[in-house]
Amino acid sequence: MVLIVGLGNPGKEYSNTRHNVGFMALDFLSETYNIDINRAKFKGVYGEGVIENQKVILLKPETYMNL
Repeated sequence: MVLIVGLGNPGKEYSNTRHNVGFMALDFLSETYNIDINRAKFKGVYGEGVIENQKVILLKPETYMNL
């Protein structure tokens, strides 16, 4: 299993900014491979799925990067 963590900051004020490029990358993977990121754990939200025959976890931390 592979863990892919997309770094970003929570909150609407950071949406679609350079601070959330990691979140946007995970959104792309989530949509492309039909992986729902909707479970809460690990101080974030995550989803499990398969990308090219490899089990993956996509994780968006809900903590601020600079903290």
